[in-house]
Amino acid sequence: MAKDLAWFSAVKLLKGYKKRRFSPVEVTSAVLDRIASRNGELNAFCHVDAEGALNAARASERRWAKGEPRGRLDGVPVSIKDLILTAGMPTLRGSQTVDRHQPFDTDAPVTARLKENGAIILGKTTTPEFGWKGVTDSPLTGITRNPWDRTKTPGGSSGGAAVAVATGMGPLAIGTDGGGSIRIPAGFTGVFGLKPSFGRVPAWPLSPFGTVAHIGPIARSVEDAAILLNVISEPDPRDWHALPYDGRDFAAGLYKGIEGFRVAFSPSLGHVEVDPEVARMVRQAVRVLRELGARVEEVDPGFADPHAEFRVLWWSGARAVAAGIPEAKRHLFERDFADVVSSASSITLDDYLGAVARRGQLGAAMRQFMARFDLLVTPTLPIPAFEVGKLAPKIDDNGKWVNWTPFTYPFNLTQQPAASICRGFTRKGLPVGLQLVGRMFDDHTVMRSAFAYEQATNWRRQHPPLAA
Repeated sequence: MAKDLAWFSAVKLLKGYKKRRFSPVEVTSAVLDRIASRNGELNAFCHVDAEGALNAARASERRWAKGEPRGRLDGVPVSIKDLILTAGMPTLRGSQTVDRHQPFDTDAPVTARLKENGAIILGKTTTPEFGWKGVTDSPLTGITRNPWDRTKTPGGSSGGAAVAVATGMGPLAIGTDGGGSIRIPAGFTGVFGLKPSFGRVPAWPLSPFGTVAHIGPIARSVEDAAILLNVISEPDPRDWHALPYDGRDFAAGLYKGIEGFRVAFSPSLGHVEVDPEVARMVRQAVRVLRELGARVEEVDPGFADPHAEFRVLWWSGARAVAAGIPEAKRHLFERDFADVVSSASSITLDDYLGAVARRGQLGAAMRQFMARFDLLVTPTLPIPAFEVGKLAPKIDDNGKWVNWTPFTYPFNLTQQPAASICRGFTRKGLPVGLQLVGRMFDDHTVMRSAFAYEQATNWRRQHPPLAA
């Protein structure tokens, strides 16, 4: 039982606690054992609070014994990406420039909601420096590896979070997504990750990368992600960008299916070169959606690659990050991040305002396009995972990580909800992701569609191999 508990879903854990089949202490101990046995090889966690987690589990156990659970995640282990403030734990943001001796006494909104709902905070998951790129390695924490093939990257920047979930180091994780940082590692590691509509999950302080940055759930199942979204979408007055809280239960109605849904399938967005094996697998996944009753039309949204606009906004965010770091510490920046900061110095106000205006045009165009459809389906990524220690699968000094993630960052610009769910595995055993993009504010349709696909397939039941 102890070994199996680490693989239990959050839904199964909550049912088991209610029926007293096992306890939060047993579950937390099993998950901590999994972290102890696998984190060394994979580097998913940069900080583990075993003592704090067990203390929280004991308190949860007492509440369940009295039949008085607190909130909607009482006793469920959760990890938090090391960009998100967590009182009592360092938030070093993957950087040697952050003072680890300062007080860490503030909870971000998501952390506060998790604690209020009884979740067990395991620790902080690895991120590249300031979450700036689509792979997960940093001068501070080293390289995070893909559990399906440890010579490959898990993607990023929420790579540690995705690896933790994929390997049973907790059923739930909090990630951030400013250009694909939840969906990229979800795609490369075979888990489910959702970038909710911007403002759905309150954030504070606002990311220095601005209004392209979202916070969302990573889980092994859609239903688990839905109950986590229920918690982290609860209101917080510190975020003035937040959407009005409507109290929706994102787990309700997942079982209703997608018969009659109008689905736009864009295999390349009209401009992306996709690996042939990935393209074939995604097209097969779309056939499953048809079999489930969706009305699928193969059509591109009709926008040109917004690489230039995203680059101006993202590079400007990197420049804002650097501005908050004392000059004396900037020599500690990762070289590629320092290059981006240097390049950003040439961005003018006119460049920035022009990118903002063109972003608005893209957002308006996608609102109009999505008026015809419930869902847009694409590959999550055009390639399978590539070698660790690289910023990109091939040398590309201009795009850095952006050129190999063309399906994800456009929907940070538009702020639409978008998810990655496992489509299956390549001949070499690497996961391939299917991206589902919804109308703005319609997170539930994305999750309901992902759930329908998940139930029609069995990919989520496969686990990465143990280390040799």
